[in-house]
Order: sequence, then structure tokens, then C-alpha cells
Amino acid sequence: MRDAKMLKITFCSMCIVINIIGGMIAHTVRIPLLFLDTVGTILSAAVLGPFYGMATGGLSSILKALIMNPKGMPFALVNVAIGLTVGIIAKKFGFNIKTAIISGILLAIICPLIGTPIAVFLSGGFVGDPLDIIVAWMAKSGQSIFVSAFVPRIFANLIDKTMSGILVVTLIKSMPAKILKPLKA
Repeated sequence: MRDAKMLKITFCSMCIVINIIGGMIAHTVRIPLLFLDTVGTILSAAVLGPFYGMATGGLSSILKALIMNPKGMPFALVNVAIGLTVGIIAKKFGFNIKTAIISGILLAIICPLIGTPIAVFLSGGFVGDPLDIIVAWMAKSGQSIFVSAFVPRIFANLIDKTMSGILVVTLIKSMPAKILKPLKA
């Protein structure tokens, strides 16, 4: 029992590192429409369920905020919602290409619904990523700042969360059974 719990905590720790490094790479390289900062959350939730997915997501965001930008701390709510959503879907239906795509579609709505009000409150809807150009264009064309910040993030999240989910399916399939089996126990 204790060894199984320690294995799960270790796995979550590795997933937190995946989130932070993935986010840093995407930010540094400026990959359009990919954030890669939730791959670890999705992996943890798909393998271990909603509780560990939420913990991985929340702790990833808190650590990232402490390392990079404290203003990002409130966005932990988005990562917690990702862990909850994917964890529930994976627990009920398993996690394969089909559920990864369905999760990506759901997260494309859920993430901006949570993140947009935070972005609008903290920084007027601008978060320092390439989508800010579209946000500014939409705001200048007469859209409210909420709509201007929300709509582009739906499309970006659709691509990012779906691609991240498909990547996680690939990772899970490549994991040795002797590691995966004790994690699912």
C-alpha cells in the first residue's frame, strides 16, 4: 500500500516536471497554438484518475508561478479543471485516441471559460502570448474584451489540448506494463 502510494506520488512529480518543461519549451520556441504545459496533468489524470490529475495540475501551476511569474498563480484553477475533466473521462471510458479527442474538445471550452475571466481581471485579457494579437484585433473591431480574449483561446485550446491528449495516449501505450500496472492498482 505504502509503496503504491509512493509510486503514484513519484509519477505525479514526474508529470509536474513534464508540465513545467513542456511549457518552458513552448514559450521559448513560440510554437503557435501549442502551450504543452498540461501534458503532465493529462498523463497523471489519464493514468491515476481525477484526484491525482487535479493535484498534478494545481501543483504544476503553483510551481510554475513561483519559478516564472507569480501572476500566473490563479491559472492553477484551469489546470485543476483539466485534471478533473480528463480524470473523470479516463476513469469512466478509458483513455484512447477517441477519448483524447473528446477531452480536447471539452477542454477547449472549459479552459477558456475559467481562464478568460482570470486573464481579463489580471491583465485586461492579454497574457503575453501570440494570441494577444488576435485579442487586440478583436477588441479594436468592437468586441468586448471578454469575447476578444475568449474566442481565440477556444481555437488554441482545441489544438493544444487535443494534441496533448493524443501525445499522452502515445506515452501511455509506450509505457512498460510493469510500470503502468502498479500505477493503476
